[in-house]
Amino acid sequence: MMVEKLLIFSSVFLSLTILLCTIRAIKGPNPADRLIAINVIGTKTVVLISIISFILKESYFLDVVLVYALISFIASIIISNSIETNRRERQ
Repeated sequence: MMVEKLLIFSSVFLSLTILLCTIRAIKGPNPADRLIAINVIGTKTVVLISIISFILKESYFLDVVLVYALISFIASIIISNSIETNRRERQ
């Protein structure tokens, strides 16, 4: 019972920090800061879905976590490649 309350609190806290990272991703002073914020959002989302899977005792969410982590990784590679291409074009 106490563990579930702790996990629920952790889920709420992670959700709030994801919102703060979203603000940083939108407002970020340069593209690298935005990319880091997006990566942090992806990582926190993976942890959040894992916690929810544990709370609800549903293992199929872990498949969703794996797919989301792969998509997040591929997206960060594509975005970083795009940032590098734009940087080279400006020079």
